[in-house]
Amino acid sequence: MKRFRPFLGYLKPVKGTLIAALFCGLIFGAANGAGLPLMMKWVFPQIFAEDAVALTTMELLLVAAWLPLIFVIRGLSGYANVYLVQLAGVKVLERIRLDFFSKLQRLPLSFLQRQSSGDLISRGLADTNQLQFTLTFAANEIIRQPATLLGSIGFLVWVAFNERGVALVLVCLAVVPLCVLPIRFIGKKIVRRAQEVQTELGSITGRFSENLAAAREVRAFGLEEREVGKFSGISSALVRFQMKVVKYQQALNPAIEIISAVGISITLIYAYRVGVELESFLSLITALYLSYEPIKKLGGLNNELKKGSAALARIETVLNEPVTINDPADPQPFDQVRGDISMENVAFAYRGSELVLQDINVHIPAGTVCALVGPSGAGKSTFANLVPRFYEAAAGAVKIDGTDVRDVTLADLRRHIGIVSQESVLFDDTVYNNLLVSRPNATRQDVEAAARAAYAHDFIMSLPHGYDTVVGERGASLSGGQRQRLALARAFLRDAPILILDEATSALDSESEAFIQWALRELVVGKTVLIIAHRFSTIRDASMILVFDRGRVAARGTHAELLESSPLYKTLYNRQATLSSE
Repeated sequence: MKRFRPFLGYLKPVKGTLIAALFCGLIFGAANGAGLPLMMKWVFPQIFAEDAVALTTMELLLVAAWLPLIFVIRGLSGYANVYLVQLAGVKVLERIRLDFFSKLQRLPLSFLQRQSSGDLISRGLADTNQLQFTLTFAANEIIRQPATLLGSIGFLVWVAFNERGVALVLVCLAVVPLCVLPIRFIGKKIVRRAQEVQTELGSITGRFSENLAAAREVRAFGLEEREVGKFSGISSALVRFQMKVVKYQQALNPAIEIISAVGISITLIYAYRVGVELESFLSLITALYLSYEPIKKLGGLNNELKKGSAALARIETVLNEPVTINDPADPQPFDQVRGDISMENVAFAYRGSELVLQDINVHIPAGTVCALVGPSGAGKSTFANLVPRFYEAAAGAVKIDGTDVRDVTLADLRRHIGIVSQESVLFDDTVYNNLLVSRPNATRQDVEAAARAAYAHDFIMSLPHGYDTVVGERGASLSGGQRQRLALARAFLRDAPILILDEATSALDSESEAFIQWALRELVVGKTVLIIAHRFSTIRDASMILVFDRGRVAARGTHAELLESSPLYKTLYNRQATLSSE
């Protein structure tokens, strides 16, 4: 249980429910562990013993009522125990998943890019579900089963001691410690297998996620059979690991039952030798048998803790990942931003890799349209992502209007930055709500004005329900050009002084590109704009161009100046001009 101690805090909000559940568990344990042996000891002899006194009808009914009374108490307390524990369990699961999801929202993009999205989904669903089951199962059984065990052993010791003293007690309990051996052996086997199962569940989820995201490509290239084959391989591996867990887990009960049968047989032989009376022997055997049942359950609890430990290790990877990009303890005010951007001796590296950016010293005056060009992997996108603090500079300072971006809150900083990406992501919601995410307090008139500015209003009104049309997951019901125009409408609605454009017109048809180019000309007016350029046709109007090469700013200037002074820029420009002419 020490392994789960940090997570026991999740039980605090439901402690009242758990206390009630544990109280019911104690009643169940007492009724189960001592109630049935007491019936063997006192109830049956009053009816079946040779020297039993004749009972009246009322006395007979009262004696016979002992059996249903025990089972009524046992049944109601057991039901209440399980129900209350499950109630606490689903609330615990809700909190664990919420904390997990909340942590994902605060972790830097660099962490998410290192992980498989399918595996993260599996950790947030399957692993949290396993942990919830383990915590509530442990909270339930760790009281209920020891209570049953203590009740039965307490009765057994009392009866055995009164019958033949310590000798019979020792004979009855001699085999109980041996039950610990299979529990320890099987527990060691299960922990490794459980880790393998959780990992394979992550692979299964990842395979689903990747396949559904690439559904068009799978059909276009005829990859259906290949995908089925890959999934079949992962699924078969999962089945193998699951069956290994089942093999060891299900071996526990028969192992303990065989040991308990040996113990009962030894007690039977000894009781015969010393002449224990039948009713005493039956009560002893019942108590002894009932003492082995909670041992089996506690063995199952041990196995469950091993599986929960495997799930916990995967969840902790996310929950314990440091949030490296935080709000400052004493944030500075950040209002009326002009958009003057400067980077002073900035360096950046992804964890465990070489520097992606180094020795960056750049000043971009407010109102400048600045294009970032260079070979793939030269550091253009990383440079732009340092401005909204999607990444944190490893060295140096990124400043806006002279204020270090680390000295203001993330909300204040990002409120002044608009972003239009190459692949615009829409939520599975209405068009209106998708636009509203950029400025939640905007009016309906503001939203429609932004859509008109982005040349999106007309196509929106042609949709089945206009602005109230649900666009589907990632905007699947819209064309690429329509999605991009909605992304531009978001930028118009935000009206931020700094705008980052990640090649907003690439991969579009000529009509959509024309609409978006018209909208962009209006959108960039009066703003500081960073254009991550992959096509040189998009940077003709740039007042500043930064040329990146191997993480450094190799050259800067206007288009005409760089054609004269930068061999790299000229090479990139001529190469693309040649491709365009072909």
